[in-house]
Amino acid sequence: MQLTDALFNWLQIQIVWEARSSDRSARDTVLFFEEILREDHQVEKLEKKIDGDHYVIKYEQNGSAKSQTYPREAAEKLLKDILAEPKYNQSFE
Repeated sequence: MQLTDALFNWLQIQIVWEARSSDRSARDTVLFFEEILREDHQVEKLEKKIDGDHYVIKYEQNGSAKSQTYPREAAEKLLKDILAEPKYNQSFE
């Protein structure tokens, strides 16, 4: 998996997990992508922030500070799709 794809997938599911903190599947998927980023791409210290119409992911790769930007609408699409589907909106408590 390409680094940019792994970062984007991590970002999308991280957004879902933050909105649905009791969703264990979202948590497990976040951890899965963090493992891919760490083991396959030597990425550490992931953090995201919103900057207008974009998300910016800051991270370290092999000791160097880097960043990647993604459109906010695309990053939030997975959450919107999940929220629009009634069968995925059950309680996770």
